[in-house]
Amino acid sequence: MSELVVKTEMDQSVLKVRLCSPENRNSLTAELRQQLGQAMELAENDRNVRAVLLTAEGPTFCSGGDFKMLKTQCDPWPVHRRFRNLSRWLMPLITLDKPVVVGMRGYAVGGGMGLALTGDVVIAGESAKLMSGFFRLGTIPDIGMMYHLPRLIGMARAKNFLFSGATLSAQEALDLGLVAKVVPDDQLEAVALAEAHRLTQGPAEVMGLAKSLMARSFETSLNDMFAFEGLGQALAMSNPEFREGLNAAIEGRRADFAGAAAGTSKPADSSDAPQARVA
Repeated sequence: MSELVVKTEMDQSVLKVRLCSPENRNSLTAELRQQLGQAMELAENDRNVRAVLLTAEGPTFCSGGDFKMLKTQCDPWPVHRRFRNLSRWLMPLITLDKPVVVGMRGYAVGGGMGLALTGDVVIAGESAKLMSGFFRLGTIPDIGMMYHLPRLIGMARAKNFLFSGATLSAQEALDLGLVAKVVPDDQLEAVALAEAHRLTQGPAEVMGLAKSLMARSFETSLNDMFAFEGLGQALAMSNPEFREGLNAAIEGRRADFAGAAAGTSKPADSSDAPQARVA
């Protein structure tokens, strides 16, 4: 049985996913990647999960590639197999149709930085440092870095960061828009968990749909994006979360999206509801 290097725990409707291999700085070992994939499968299939919080134990969020593995498995076929398996753990994290919050303290290096940037909302502790490190090893950026970084900060800034071998502090990452908030390290988990819980109160499945469509915006024509919006809206409006949100707006109350998704919210009484004006 593999050592447990990724722990999962439900906190109401938030699935907490914690990297727990601090002795090797939470590097991306085969075991960690496999177990992270299992955690994402749980997040995808359990309808009680409405948001994910990804954090890590120890002073380092993730140090990137496992040097021992890289030294012995750098021939073309082992590398090919490793990247083919991204579809089993990284792609499910990126494309998860529920909000993902990342709470990061300490260094996120190379692939560890790529992992941090998969979050829809990234909250950094004051000790957080973002470092590329790829060119130091003579490798190209991976784990989604060349996809996410130019989209988040622009191509020129992305090239400058990667080619210069710079390290971003938490405040610099905030200034660039890579993280949403910087908090003291001892408050990081509480703040990140509170943000994840806040997101669970929204229409989680509809937010996941919007997330999926926005991921296509940089390589899709305007006409095609309008088509995606129309198809996506038709799907969103067939969701019970939409009906709950609309009824709540009409009735002047707070929407119970989680209850609607679970089928436990109280249906609106159309006879008592004020009539909405339609433009």
